[in-house]
Amino acid sequence: MMETRPEAARLADTLDVAIERLAGARPFAKYRHQRPVLDVASRLAAVPGGLDVLFERGLAMEAAGLFLGSDWDDPSRLLPQLVGQTLQSPDRLTVVLEVTSLLRLLAIASGGGAHFNVHAEHARHFLTQVLALNLRHFFDQTSEADRQDNAGAALRGNLFRFIAEHIGFQDVLGILVAEIWRILEQRPIQVGPVKEMITQIAIALTREDGGVGRERLGADRLVSALFGPTNECLDDPGIEAYLTRLERLDETALRREASGFARAMHDTGLVSDYHAGFLRWVSEHREASLVPETLGLGGTGLDCFWKFKPLVDKLIAAAVYPQTPQAVYGLAMLLERGVLHSAPIAPALERQLSMNLQAGVAARMELAFGDAVSAHTRVLAGTLEVVGQPLGVGQGANPTCQSARAIAMWALNDPDFLLHLICQVGEFDSLLMHFEGKAIASGDLPAGLAAGAPIDADPVSVLLVPHLDRVYAEMGRICAPRGGDPHRWINPEFHGWWVARDCVVAVDVLTGRLDDYEAFVTRFCQGYHPDYNGGRPVIHPQPAGIAVTDASARFVGWHAISILRVAQDTEGRTRIYFYNPNNDSGQDWGDGVTVSTHGNGERHGEASLVFEQFVSRLYLFHDDLIRPAGSGAPVPAQLFEDIRTMAVESWAAQRIPDDLPLAGAQ
Repeated sequence: MMETRPEAARLADTLDVAIERLAGARPFAKYRHQRPVLDVASRLAAVPGGLDVLFERGLAMEAAGLFLGSDWDDPSRLLPQLVGQTLQSPDRLTVVLEVTSLLRLLAIASGGGAHFNVHAEHARHFLTQVLALNLRHFFDQTSEADRQDNAGAALRGNLFRFIAEHIGFQDVLGILVAEIWRILEQRPIQVGPVKEMITQIAIALTREDGGVGRERLGADRLVSALFGPTNECLDDPGIEAYLTRLERLDETALRREASGFARAMHDTGLVSDYHAGFLRWVSEHREASLVPETLGLGGTGLDCFWKFKPLVDKLIAAAVYPQTPQAVYGLAMLLERGVLHSAPIAPALERQLSMNLQAGVAARMELAFGDAVSAHTRVLAGTLEVVGQPLGVGQGANPTCQSARAIAMWALNDPDFLLHLICQVGEFDSLLMHFEGKAIASGDLPAGLAAGAPIDADPVSVLLVPHLDRVYAEMGRICAPRGGDPHRWINPEFHGWWVARDCVVAVDVLTGRLDDYEAFVTRFCQGYHPDYNGGRPVIHPQPAGIAVTDASARFVGWHAISILRVAQDTEGRTRIYFYNPNNDSGQDWGDGVTVSTHGNGERHGEASLVFEQFVSRLYLFHDDLIRPAGSGAPVPAQLFEDIRTMAVESWAAQRIPDDLPLAGAQ
C-alpha cells in the first residue's frame, strides 16, 4: 500500500473526526453532517496518497451514513455505464460521492469488508465494467472535455488506475477482453454495455500497439464483429456508403457478405449495424435465398423461413434497422427454435405488426431507448429478441427477478401467452391476469418492487415488468393471511399450469430456521435426480428459489431461478442446468461453489452446478402432489451429508435448529 503523504495524513485526521460526527448523528441530522465528510474527501481525492486514505475508510464512511438518502445508498442498483458521465459532473459533491462509492466497492472487492447486499464478486464485476467503459484513461487518450477540465481529467485517470492496480489487473485490456467473451457466451439480449466496452477497446487499438501484445487477437475479433465483419465494411465506411457499395457487387460477392455477417453473429452473439442494413437491403432488392444465408440458418430455421417467408419479410421491414441490429440475431434464433410451427405464433406476430401502442407506453419506450426508431419498432424488435433468446432476458439493476424469470419462462415454454401479454400492455397499458379465479388488473394496483419502469432492460421487460410486478405483489397480498410461503400458491397461478403444485421449502417461514432439511433434500433428489427418480427428465422449466451467497459463502439474499434440465456433463457428473435472471450467471458462491456458464455442457444462457452444490444453495422447489413422498429410490446418507455440510457452512449457518447438529458432529 502506498505510504500516506504529509498532506494526505493531515486530511485523514480531519476526515476521521468528520466520519465520527456523522456516525453519531441521528438519522434526521445525517444530511447536515454529510457535507463536512464530502468536503474533506474532495480535497483528499486531489492530493497524493489521498485515494489510499479514502479507500481505507470507504466502508466506514458508508456505515456512518455518507450515502444515506442519495442515489448511491444501494450499491447493488448502481449502473457502471453512468460512472464516467457522473465523474464529469460540474457539481463537486456529486463527483466525490461517485469517487467514494467506487472506493467502497473496491474495498468490498478486495476483501476489506462485507456489505449486506453486495458481495465481493458483484463488486469486482461492477468495477471491471467501469474500467472497460473508461478504457481510454489507461492509454492517456484526452478528449476535448478533458482538456477543458484538467483537474477532473487527472482525478479520473488517477482513480481508474488506482482501481485497476488494487483489483490486481496485470493486463487491463486482456482481462477485459476475456470478461467480454465470458459475458457473450451467455448470449444476453441487452448488449449495450458490452458494445460500449468494445468501442473503447477499438479506440485503444488505434494507438499503435497500445501495449496489448498477445491479447490483440481476441480484441480484434470483437471489434471486427461490430465494425467490420465482412470485406466490404472492413474499413467501417458508414451505413450509407456501405449500402452504396452493395449496388456494384455480383451474386458471389453478396453471398460472401452474407456468410461473413452470419459467421460473426453466431460466433459472438453480436450484430453489426452493417449486418442489419445488409439484411434489409437483400430482403428488398435481391434473391430471397440471401436472407437465410444472412441469418445463418440451419435445417429447422430454413424450413420455418420458407414456410413463413411473407411474415418474415414483414418482420424484417418493421423491426430490423441499423438502430436495432440485435433483432437480426433474435429473428435468426426464433426461426431456429421452430416456434412458428406452433399454430398461434404466426397470427400473434401478425397482430403485433399492426398493434397501436398506447401513448403512455410509447413515451416510456422513448424514455428508455430514445427516438431513433419508433416505439413500435422497439417493441417488435425486442419481441423477436426475447422469443428468439428466452434465456437472454436479464432483470437489470432492478429487484424484479420474479418478473424477469416469468418472461423468460413464457418465451421458452409458452410464447403465444407472452405475445398475448405484450399486446395487452402495448394497447391498453394494463395487464389482466387471474389468481384462483379472481381477476387482477395491473392498472388498478399500486407499484410493486419496481417503483417505475426499468430503463436498463430489453424492450419487452421495460413494457411488461412494471405490470407483472404489481400483479405478483397483489398475489402476495392475497396469500399473506394464509401463512407459510406464498410461492406455494403464487408460482403455479403466475407462471402456468406446468408448474408443479406442491411447494417444498427448506426453512420454516416464521423462524427462518431449517425445517426437516433431510426430508427436503431427499424429496428434491427423488424428484429431480435421474438416479433416484427412475430417470425421468425435467419436462417444463420449474421455478425454484436459491439462497445466494457471496465468494466468502456468506448469505446475500433469496433469489428466483428456473430449473431447466438435469444431465451428465462431459466428465460424467450429474449437473443441474438452470436459468438465472441476474444479468451475469457466472458467480462465485463460496466454498468452491462457482456457477459455470460454459465448458460443462451448458447451452447459451444456461448456468450450471454439480447436483450436490446446487442443492446446497436451494431453499424452495416445486414437486408433483400426485407423486407420494418417498416414492423414489433411497438417497445415500453420504449424499445428504455432503449437501448439508455445504448448506450449514454457508447460507444456513445461522439457521440451524437446536435438534440439527453441525455436519461432522457425532
